[in-house]
Amino acid sequence: MHFLFVIDPLPALKAWKDSSVAIMRSLAAHGHDFSFATMGDLYVLEGRVLVSATAMRLRADADWQGHDWWTQDAAPRECALADFDAVLMRKDPPFDMEYVYATHLFDYAASQGARVFNAGAAIRNHPEKLAITEFAQYTAPTLVSRDMARLRAFQAQHGDVIVKPLDGMGGSGIFRLRPDEPNLGSILEALTGMGERTIMAQRYIPEIRDGDKRILIIDGEPVPFALARVPLQGETRGNLAAGGRGRAQPLSDRDRELARAVGRRLAGRGLLLIGLDVIGDYITEINVTSPTCFVEITEQTGFDVAGRFVDALVRIVSGRPADRGAAATP
Repeated sequence: MHFLFVIDPLPALKAWKDSSVAIMRSLAAHGHDFSFATMGDLYVLEGRVLVSATAMRLRADADWQGHDWWTQDAAPRECALADFDAVLMRKDPPFDMEYVYATHLFDYAASQGARVFNAGAAIRNHPEKLAITEFAQYTAPTLVSRDMARLRAFQAQHGDVIVKPLDGMGGSGIFRLRPDEPNLGSILEALTGMGERTIMAQRYIPEIRDGDKRILIIDGEPVPFALARVPLQGETRGNLAAGGRGRAQPLSDRDRELARAVGRRLAGRGLLLIGLDVIGDYITEINVTSPTCFVEITEQTGFDVAGRFVDALVRIVSGRPADRGAAATP
C-alpha cells in the first residue's frame, strides 16, 4: 500500500521521538510505501483535490537524532488524494484557518474516493478542548465563556481553577487561579482579550501532581499504557513542551472506562486516532489533530504503539472487520 503523510516540513521533525516518524518506520517495516506533503501542497483544480506529493524512504543507516534520516525517491508529482490508499493528517497545531481550510479539502477529497485519517469533518467538529463537553459526566466542573463576570463567579464558587485559551497547545496560556489570586482581573482580561475571546475554566484537579495522562485510543480501543506527564516542581502544567517528565504506566480501571466511553463513540465519526488527556479521574482534553506520545510509551513499556496503529490502519483500508478482543489486550 502507498500512504500520504500531510505533515510539517520533515527537517523540522525530531525524528527520534516524533510519533509520525514512528508510524513511518512501522509502515516501512511492513513493506508499505509512503509520500509526504505539507498543507501548502494541497490544491483544487477544476473540482479535483490534488497534491504535490514527494515519495520518500527512510535511510537504512539513519541517525534519528539528526536531520539526515530520510531521502526522496524522486521529484514531487501531481496527483489526486484519492490515488493513495490512505492520507494521514499529521500536521501539528495550531488549529488556524489554514488548518480549517485543509479539513474542507479533505472532505471534498473524501467525496472523490480518498480515505483520510483523521477525517476532515471529524477534526473540524471536535475541537480539542471543547470536545469534552459531550462527556460532561466524566469531566471536572467546566465553564466555557468570554464573560469576565461569569468567569469570576466560577472562580469564586470553586476557589481553585485553571483557565486556558481554546486554541492553545503544549500548555501555552494556562493559568492557575487560587482563591487569593491578586492578578485575577489582569489574567482574565489578557486571556479573553477584554471579553472578545472565549476561554475555558475548569476546577483545579490536584491529582495533576501524579501526572497529566495521555491515553492513546486507536479505532475505539485504548492502548493499554498511558504516558503520565508529571509537572516540574512548582509547575502547574504537565505538558512535555512545558518541561513535564513522561512516565509510562498501565491504564487503571477508571482510565479504561473513560477511554472506551470516548473511543467507541467517536471512532465511528472518522477518528482513527485520539489522544485522551486525563487528570485523576477526569477527562480534560480530547486531542484529534496529531496525537503524540507513541515513542515514549513504546520505549518504556515495549508495547508497539505505532505497530498497533498501522495494523488498524491497514485493516480498515483493506475492509477487514475489527477483532475487539485482540485489540483490548497488550
